[in-house]
Amino acid sequence: MARKSRALPGPSRLSKILENLVRAPRPYMSTLKSLKMTYAARNDHFGARYFASEFLPRIRYANAAIAIEVNKVPKSVGDTWKPEMQLEFQDGSAKTLNLEHKMSHQIFEEVMDLAGGNNWQRWKRERTAAGLPLTDPKPPKSGSIEKSSATIADLFPNSGKTGAAAVLP
Repeated sequence: MARKSRALPGPSRLSKILENLVRAPRPYMSTLKSLKMTYAARNDHFGARYFASEFLPRIRYANAAIAIEVNKVPKSVGDTWKPEMQLEFQDGSAKTLNLEHKMSHQIFEEVMDLAGGNNWQRWKRERTAAGLPLTDPKPPKSGSIEKSSATIADLFPNSGKTGAAAVLP
Protein backbone atom coordinates (compact mmCIF):
# COMPACT_ATOMS: atom_id res chain seq x y z
CA MET A 1 0.00 0.00 0.00
CA ALA A 2 1.32 3.45 -0.90
CA ARG A 3 2.31 5.82 1.85
CA LYS A 4 0.10 8.74 2.62
CA SER A 5 1.55 12.08 1.66
CA ARG A 6 2.29 14.36 4.58
CA ALA A 7 2.13 17.49 2.44
CA LEU A 8 -0.69 19.86 3.19
CA PRO A 9 -3.25 20.07 0.41
CA GLY A 10 -3.51 23.37 -1.44
CA PRO A 11 -6.50 25.66 -1.19
CA SER A 12 -9.75 24.08 -2.24
CA ARG A 13 -11.69 25.18 -5.30
CA LEU A 14 -14.44 26.53 -3.07
CA SER A 15 -12.03 28.67 -1.05
CA LYS A 16 -10.62 30.13 -4.30
CA ILE A 17 -14.12 30.99 -5.51
CA LEU A 18 -14.98 32.62 -2.19
CA GLU A 19 -11.70 34.57 -2.23
CA ASN A 20 -12.64 35.99 -5.64
CA LEU A 21 -16.18 36.87 -4.52
CA VAL A 22 -15.06 38.89 -1.50
CA ARG A 23 -11.97 40.62 -2.93
CA ALA A 24 -11.84 44.40 -2.81
CA PRO A 25 -13.59 46.52 -3.84
CA ARG A 26 -16.83 45.01 -2.62
CA PRO A 27 -19.57 46.01 -5.11
CA TYR A 28 -22.29 47.15 -2.67
CA MET A 29 -25.09 48.85 -4.61
CA SER A 30 -27.85 49.83 -2.20
CA THR A 31 -29.52 52.19 -4.69
CA LEU A 32 -29.82 49.63 -7.50
CA LYS A 33 -33.05 47.68 -8.01
CA SER A 34 -32.30 45.69 -11.17
CA LEU A 35 -29.61 45.12 -13.77
CA LYS A 36 -30.29 43.77 -17.25
CA MET A 37 -27.55 42.95 -19.77
CA THR A 38 -27.90 42.08 -23.45
CA TYR A 39 -24.94 40.91 -25.51
CA ALA A 40 -23.99 38.48 -28.27
CA ALA A 41 -23.90 34.81 -27.33
CA ARG A 42 -20.59 34.31 -29.16
CA ASN A 43 -17.91 35.91 -31.34
CA ASP A 44 -18.59 39.52 -30.35
CA HIS A 45 -19.04 41.86 -27.36
CA PHE A 46 -16.05 40.47 -25.48
CA GLY A 47 -15.96 43.13 -22.75
CA ALA A 48 -19.58 42.48 -21.84
CA ARG A 49 -19.02 38.73 -21.83
CA TYR A 50 -15.98 39.02 -19.55
CA PHE A 51 -17.91 41.40 -17.29
CA ALA A 52 -20.66 38.79 -16.96
CA SER A 53 -18.16 36.09 -15.97
CA GLU A 54 -15.78 38.17 -13.82
CA PHE A 55 -17.87 40.84 -12.10
CA LEU A 56 -21.54 39.75 -12.14
CA PRO A 57 -20.93 36.89 -9.65
CA ARG A 58 -19.29 39.40 -7.28
CA ILE A 59 -22.21 41.83 -7.71
CA ARG A 60 -24.73 39.02 -7.08
CA TYR A 61 -22.83 37.85 -3.96
CA ALA A 62 -22.71 41.35 -2.44
CA ASN A 63 -26.27 42.33 -3.46
CA ALA A 64 -28.64 39.39 -3.19
CA ALA A 65 -31.76 41.59 -3.53
CA ILE A 66 -30.87 42.98 -6.97
CA ALA A 67 -32.75 41.41 -9.88
CA ILE A 68 -30.09 40.47 -12.45
CA GLU A 69 -31.05 39.36 -15.94
CA VAL A 70 -28.58 38.38 -18.66
CA ASN A 71 -29.71 37.91 -22.26
CA LYS A 72 -27.24 36.20 -24.59
CA VAL A 73 -28.68 36.82 -28.04
CA PRO A 74 -27.51 35.02 -31.19
CA LYS A 75 -25.87 37.50 -33.55
CA SER A 76 -25.27 36.90 -37.25
CA VAL A 77 -22.56 38.53 -39.35
CA GLY A 78 -24.89 41.17 -40.79
CA ASP A 79 -26.37 42.30 -37.46
CA THR A 80 -25.16 45.64 -36.13
CA TRP A 81 -26.82 45.93 -32.71
CA LYS A 82 -24.71 46.92 -29.73
CA PRO A 83 -24.42 45.37 -26.27
CA GLU A 84 -26.14 47.29 -23.53
CA MET A 85 -26.90 47.28 -19.83
CA GLN A 86 -30.03 48.74 -18.28
CA LEU A 87 -29.85 49.81 -14.65
CA GLU A 88 -33.03 50.51 -12.71
CA PHE A 89 -32.67 52.33 -9.41
CA GLN A 90 -34.77 52.21 -6.23
CA ASP A 91 -36.16 55.71 -6.89
CA GLY A 92 -37.65 54.55 -10.23
CA SER A 93 -35.09 56.17 -12.52
CA ALA A 94 -33.30 54.12 -15.16
CA LYS A 95 -30.02 54.39 -17.06
CA THR A 96 -28.90 52.53 -20.19
CA LEU A 97 -25.17 51.98 -20.74
CA ASN A 98 -23.61 51.24 -24.10
CA LEU A 99 -21.05 48.43 -23.58
CA GLU A 100 -19.56 48.40 -27.07
CA HIS A 101 -15.74 48.57 -27.22
CA LYS A 102 -15.39 48.62 -23.42
CA MET A 103 -13.30 46.28 -21.32
CA SER A 104 -14.87 44.44 -18.39
CA HIS A 105 -13.17 46.57 -15.71
CA GLN A 106 -14.31 49.76 -17.49
CA ILE A 107 -17.90 48.50 -17.42
CA PHE A 108 -17.54 47.64 -13.72
CA GLU A 109 -16.17 51.09 -12.90
CA GLU A 110 -18.98 52.79 -14.84
CA VAL A 111 -21.65 50.75 -13.03
CA MET A 112 -20.03 51.45 -9.68
CA ASP A 113 -19.84 55.19 -10.46
CA LEU A 114 -23.60 55.17 -10.99
CA ALA A 115 -24.67 52.84 -8.17
CA GLY A 116 -21.66 52.29 -5.88
CA GLY A 117 -22.40 55.00 -3.36
CA ASN A 118 -20.05 56.37 -0.69
CA ASN A 119 -17.98 53.19 -0.29
CA TRP A 120 -17.02 53.27 -3.98
CA GLN A 121 -16.18 56.98 -3.85
CA ARG A 122 -13.93 56.39 -0.81
CA TRP A 123 -12.26 53.45 -2.63
CA LYS A 124 -11.62 55.63 -5.70
CA ARG A 125 -10.06 58.40 -3.58
CA GLU A 126 -7.78 55.94 -1.76
CA ARG A 127 -6.63 54.17 -4.95
CA THR A 128 -5.99 57.34 -6.94
CA ALA A 129 -4.07 58.87 -3.99
CA ALA A 130 -1.89 55.73 -3.88
CA GLY A 131 -1.43 55.80 -7.67
CA LEU A 132 -3.05 52.37 -8.10
CA PRO A 133 -5.66 51.24 -10.65
CA LEU A 134 -9.27 51.23 -9.41
CA THR A 135 -9.71 47.52 -10.01
CA ASP A 136 -6.97 44.95 -9.68
CA PRO A 137 -6.69 42.40 -12.46
CA LYS A 138 -8.09 38.99 -11.72
CA PRO A 139 -5.41 36.75 -10.19
CA PRO A 140 -4.01 34.21 -12.68
CA LYS A 141 -5.40 30.71 -12.53
CA SER A 142 -3.18 28.26 -10.72
CA GLY A 143 -1.73 25.55 -12.89
CA SER A 144 -1.27 27.87 -15.83
CA ILE A 145 1.55 26.87 -18.11
CA GLU A 146 4.61 29.08 -17.77
CA LYS A 147 7.33 29.28 -20.37
CA SER A 148 10.43 27.44 -19.31
CA SER A 149 13.98 28.02 -20.39
CA ALA A 150 14.97 24.38 -19.79
CA THR A 151 16.90 22.70 -22.56
CA ILE A 152 16.96 19.04 -23.53
CA ALA A 153 20.28 18.67 -21.71
CA ASP A 154 18.59 19.97 -18.54
CA LEU A 155 15.71 17.52 -18.89
CA PHE A 156 17.89 14.50 -19.78
CA PRO A 157 21.29 15.18 -18.19
CA ASN A 158 22.88 11.71 -18.57
CA SER A 159 21.79 10.79 -22.08
CA GLY A 160 24.83 11.95 -24.06
CA LYS A 161 22.54 12.30 -27.09
CA THR A 162 21.58 15.58 -28.71
CA GLY A 163 18.62 16.85 -30.69
CA ALA A 164 15.58 14.64 -31.25
CA ALA A 165 17.59 11.52 -30.43
CA ALA A 166 17.85 12.68 -26.81
CA VAL A 167 14.12 12.31 -26.27
CA LEU A 168 13.59 9.13 -28.27
CA PRO A 169 13.99 5.73 -26.60
